Amino acid sequence: MVEPKGFTITTTSFRRPYLEVMPVNAKAACLYPNNARMLREAKAKGFHNALVTDVLGNVAETATSNVFMVRGGEVFTPVPNGTFLNGITRQRVIKLLREAGVSVHETTLKIEDFREADEIFSTGNMSKVVPIIGFDERKLDYGLVTKRARALYWEWAHA
Repeated sequence: MVEPKGFTITTTSFRRPYLEVMPVNAKAACLYPNNARMLREAKAKGFHNALVTDVLGNVAETATSNVFMVRGGEVFTPVPNGTFLNGITRQRVIKLLREAGVSVHETTLKIEDFREADEIFSTGNMSKVVPIIGFDERKLDYGLVTKRARALYWEWAHA
């Protein structure tokens, strides 16, 4: 298995709409223009992607995938609250990590939580499990928990 290079993220001034306004809990074409604005803003700042919040300021996902953070060996990811697609790869990674004995918490997270993370990674149907190697000016390692999540997923996918 070829290891991914990872990507960098920054914050964005754009937010995810709420469920009463748009179908944010589904893959919907009407959301793509807003995601494109997020990506354009991130790229203009020199980053690959954006960490996105909902209208309340809670982290939802990146502009293109679900997001996880690691602190003290435990995994944290935004609780599915109707502001993002609860992806099938996300669900599978959570299940695999828990079965492997890793603590996974689905909870409300703020930008500051990600600033203090030991590791950050994303999951998506196209990319599967990919490390985030930088958040704003802070460099991040492709850490052990992220490597484990990726290995568990690939082992499951190729079983």
